[in-house]
Amino acid sequence: MDNATLSPAPALPSLAHLGAAPGDALASSFATSYAGVVAFLAVVSEGSFARAADRLGIGRSAVSRSVQKLEAQLDARLFMRTTRSTTLTREGELFYENCRPGIDRIAQALDDLRELRHGPPRGHLRVRATTGFGRKVVAPLLFGFQDAYPEISLDFQLDDRPADFTTDRVDVAFRDGRMEDSQVIARQVVPMQALVCASPDYARQHGMPQCVEDIARHRCINLRAASGRVQAWEFKTGGRAVALMPASRQTFNDPDLVLQAVLAGQGIAQLAAYQISDLLRAGRLAQCLAGQAPDDRGHYICYLGRKHLPARIRAFVDHMTEQIRRLDLQIPFA
Repeated sequence: MDNATLSPAPALPSLAHLGAAPGDALASSFATSYAGVVAFLAVVSEGSFARAADRLGIGRSAVSRSVQKLEAQLDARLFMRTTRSTTLTREGELFYENCRPGIDRIAQALDDLRELRHGPPRGHLRVRATTGFGRKVVAPLLFGFQDAYPEISLDFQLDDRPADFTTDRVDVAFRDGRMEDSQVIARQVVPMQALVCASPDYARQHGMPQCVEDIARHRCINLRAASGRVQAWEFKTGGRAVALMPASRQTFNDPDLVLQAVLAGQGIAQLAAYQISDLLRAGRLAQCLAGQAPDDRGHYICYLGRKHLPARIRAFVDHMTEQIRRLDLQIPFA
């Protein structure tokens, strides 16, 4: 095949000038032109119709028919064929020069997507977490993740509302409680323990509840959820779930503020173990009713779909799951 350098070509005439009406040019010509252009490019790349057929996995006659239909559509001969060689005509050279930039961009797009899927993780990642778990557990681990994956940029958001992956364009979300959304993939990173706690000073002065019914006789501190409703205290007694909404002395919409009030001796609250595990071990908090804590909740890392998961999301999910599970966030019940 003639390997001479092809000179820059002028723009090809529009399909309207080739006989197709402007309004339906794409619809009327797409099937023919697409198959024909693919066959044409394969012949140029491989140097013969036979090798192009092998490359495309179709018969030589199918390649020839596709090219002939394209030539008929363009009203131009693209190849000069003899028994020994196949070379581009001048019209073929012009057509190839005009097709090549688009083909190069398509090839680059395919390479970029393959690299995102299989190559070193890179790109932008939008992550959302609930306020308490995100601030206490997730945020401190982000620095190590970015050290390990410097080509991934992060947009980290704290928000207690359930993430809408499509509308909010969120890649990964951390959720607490029970997973009821079947549309997302949810991997539990750690069980969610909920413990009733008080400061040692409060416990000495007022005692601690010995059963769920005792809670009503104590100063209670409640958490208002993102929905605006006060969050119920949940227990498991006698094998059944019990939800309690105690009268509160104070209510906050931030779990850290609830914790600060408990540490200040203002009352008792039901808190997640990740918030208080280190404080319990240090003796700065006392707990009760541990044997009646609910056991069907967890902290989850969530994302949409397992198939075609970008490398950046897969790397983040695996890294954070491993690192969170290494943390000592659970309290052994006596």
